[in-house]
Amino acid sequence: MADTEAPEGQPKKKSAAVMTIAGLAILTLLGAGGGWVVGGMVAPNIKGAEQAEQAKEEAAQKKEGEAGLPHISTEANNVVQLEPITSNLAYPSENWVRLEVALLFNGPPDVKIAEDVHQDILAYVRTVSLQQIEGPRGFEYLKDDIQERVDLRAQGRVSKVMFRTFVVE
Repeated sequence: MADTEAPEGQPKKKSAAVMTIAGLAILTLLGAGGGWVVGGMVAPNIKGAEQAEQAKEEAAQKKEGEAGLPHISTEANNVVQLEPITSNLAYPSENWVRLEVALLFNGPPDVKIAEDVHQDILAYVRTVSLQQIEGPRGFEYLKDDIQERVDLRAQGRVSKVMFRTFVVE
């Protein structure tokens, strides 16, 4: 009895291993084929979207050239964008602030006043602590203080201070 089971047991083990390998091969081929089919269906959509995006950008650039839209900071609209102000805060000194500001002049822009205002804002920001500018109320106080300094320096020639960016790190 033991002799008859052994020859039958060995082929069963081989056939089970062969069946497992064959099953894995078939599943691998099905997965690869399915990926190829799905990739073929998706790839044209991606290429079409990229081409449509490029066409939109070209059309927008062409319209800008035709319409002649002015840049926001020009002498024509009396707006001067100051160079970005980057400085560390008074306390804690490891925190940094980056501030971009634009000035709206009542008349033609004055570069000298703009540079003086830039230096005043930089000097003021170095004296501010993090606790003073925390939250929306702190930011409002900062805006009011900078507007007051601009009014003093510009002597009424600047009507508005516009904050472009304000980042504390």
